[in-house]
Amino acid sequence: MSAITVRPVQSKGDTTRFIKFLWKVYENSPYWVPPLLMDRRKLMDTRKNPFYKHAAAEFFIAERDGEMVGRIAAIVNENHNKEHGDKVGFFGFFESVDDAEVAGALLNKAKEFLRSKGMSVMRGPANPSVNDEYGLLVDGFDSYPAVLMTYNPPYYAKLLEGFGLRKAKDLYAYGMTQDTVGAERLERANRIVRERHQLEFRTLDMKNFDRDVGLIKEIFNKAWAKNWGAVPMTNDEIDAMAKDLKPIVVPDLVIFAETKGKTVGFALSLPDINRALRFNKKGRLLPGLFYLTTKKKEIRGVRVIVLGVLPEYLNSGAPGVLFYETQVRAKKLGYEYGEASWILEDNLRMTRAAEKMNGRIEKTYRIYDIPIA
Repeated sequence: MSAITVRPVQSKGDTTRFIKFLWKVYENSPYWVPPLLMDRRKLMDTRKNPFYKHAAAEFFIAERDGEMVGRIAAIVNENHNKEHGDKVGFFGFFESVDDAEVAGALLNKAKEFLRSKGMSVMRGPANPSVNDEYGLLVDGFDSYPAVLMTYNPPYYAKLLEGFGLRKAKDLYAYGMTQDTVGAERLERANRIVRERHQLEFRTLDMKNFDRDVGLIKEIFNKAWAKNWGAVPMTNDEIDAMAKDLKPIVVPDLVIFAETKGKTVGFALSLPDINRALRFNKKGRLLPGLFYLTTKKKEIRGVRVIVLGVLPEYLNSGAPGVLFYETQVRAKKLGYEYGEASWILEDNLRMTRAAEKMNGRIEKTYRIYDIPIA
């Protein structure tokens, strides 16, 4: 069999090949949702994506006999290492044919890059960070991924584990429906919590969008400061995220928790637009916008992307009530189901809040580690 070569992405043409390799891997997958090509380019753009102001990345293509057979990125996130006091490098954007030799060549190339940067552990997949698409799907392949969640073939776990990568942490996606979360006892329990802690809730004010984004900045990094692997987002990163999400955000699904005039937490949910974008087979913008309009009835669910409360208010019951308030508002808007994702397997406060809403684990994603010798 011919040798495998792994080389860095060096041109716009290489970037296009890197992105479009997805269509080769998933051409027969019934549940893969094609991304927008422009979004993938933006994610990889080391000059314009604010993530790369504090991170270094190299993107690689694997070829055999001139044919592309895999891809990977190696990433050094300086803010991660500053936050956690370690030397962890990341791999991401991993895609491969079902061939251990190809996967091994890609992962070795990523390790070499990270070793040259002084890293001692390789972790992933991160695309490109914990604040983007994160983790490898290891359970729950028989349904579409929610918006901004990953999807991959089942054989990827075999390839990574065959290389020597081992589980570092699992991430859960909890599913819930309006039929299971609307119980009277939940309404009564949440009313008691609201009254006891003088909690009030309001939704995003689009007329004061920048002000509310400022509140999110104040809360976000404090709320996740002690979570495993969490990395603070810079102001530029949050601004870029807000700009990207603004066209699809539903104000009633962005909820702020307040007590005595102080904003203490928020929940951000998005309509699951993947159910419409799955028809956009080539990943182009204009057809994507067309399907978001013509297939709007397909969007029957929401994804709870971010839900956080300031540390000093965690015991106020606000996290659970934010879950409940999201459900109430989603029901009024006609949404039938929701997904809370992702939640760390050992974040008991959040897993219990999801379970109190009768949520069930529908998908499991895994983060892997391997020492860099």
